[in-house]
Amino acid sequence: MIAMRRSALRFAPLLLLLAAAASAQDEPALPEIDFVRVDKSERTIRLFSQGRLVRVIERIQMGDPVGPKRFEGDRRTPEGLYEIDWANPGSAYYLSLHISYPSEEDRAFAAARGRSAGGMIMVHGQPNGLSQGRVPGDWTDGCIAVSNDEIEYLWQTVPDGTPIEIRP
Repeated sequence: MIAMRRSALRFAPLLLLLAAAASAQDEPALPEIDFVRVDKSERTIRLFSQGRLVRVIERIQMGDPVGPKRFEGDRRTPEGLYEIDWANPGSAYYLSLHISYPSEEDRAFAAARGRSAGGMIMVHGQPNGLSQGRVPGDWTDGCIAVSNDEIEYLWQTVPDGTPIEIRP
């Protein structure tokens, strides 16, 4: 019996690798998200893959959640149809995904009033250096903040070019 345990110990690293590979194959692959819907009034992000709802992120944080973003510095989150167009691993927040705001219409609206529409609107995690949890309340300058775990999921599943609809 002891001899059998000793010989099994010799193969333990190989057995651990095989077990890890088997469990990795058992884990379902993360779906590629092809549409993101943000509902500001519900404070949710709904993630879709091939027309099917695959995940809901709740308790999103924004700047001023009432009304669409119109001008640089108004702290509002945009409303409309945009896309996630690039990812920033070196963000001041725990990962970030850029939203293609402002559109031509957004720029024209602001320019007609002699103002800038602003930009650099992101979906991002919590501030770097925050040990855990979330900053309380609505604190962004128009971005959409989620937990660090949630932005990791988005980072892995939302490719550049994914449409994002932001509803009031």
